Amino acid sequence: MVDNGVKESLIEYKAIQFGEFTLASGQKSSFYINIKDAATMPALLAVIGRAIADQGTFDCVAGVAVGAVPIAVAASLASGIPYAIVRKGEKAYGVGGKIIGDVSGKHVLLVEDVTTSGGSVIYGIDALREAGAVVDTVVTVVDREQGACERLAEVGVSLVPLVRVSELIS
Repeated sequence: MVDNGVKESLIEYKAIQFGEFTLASGQKSSFYINIKDAATMPALLAVIGRAIADQGTFDCVAGVAVGAVPIAVAASLASGIPYAIVRKGEKAYGVGGKIIGDVSGKHVLLVEDVTTSGGSVIYGIDALREAGAVVDTVVTVVDREQGACERLAEVGVSLVPLVRVSELIS
């Protein structure tokens, strides 16, 4: 892991909680990585945004609603590039669609708060690609190391964790 300050900031803002939890994937866990609450702190978002902005060249950064949206905004502010939001479902009114923002023909970096099995980011990748975006990389704040990397590789996408759970729980 590159020392980008993310691990220390996650610990400082108590993003790691211990107890009995059910994850979005349905799996049970003795710990929970609560980026959503921790990311309400501007200093943590700034650290995450800078770390993502350092990941390479892209035309747009996107996040799946709701947890990845503040992360996408932080990365956008740190990098100076536009962001987009992937809705959880198709909006049937107004201008409609699954994507807020212009992604067609653009190289989009998809961001996520926590990856476990990769289901949420696969949804985001599919939605972005359907909208004409090129997606080949996902940056996650924390990878729980439970299959997301392998699942994304199957669809031609690299997973870049800012922190691995094994680095947080050691």
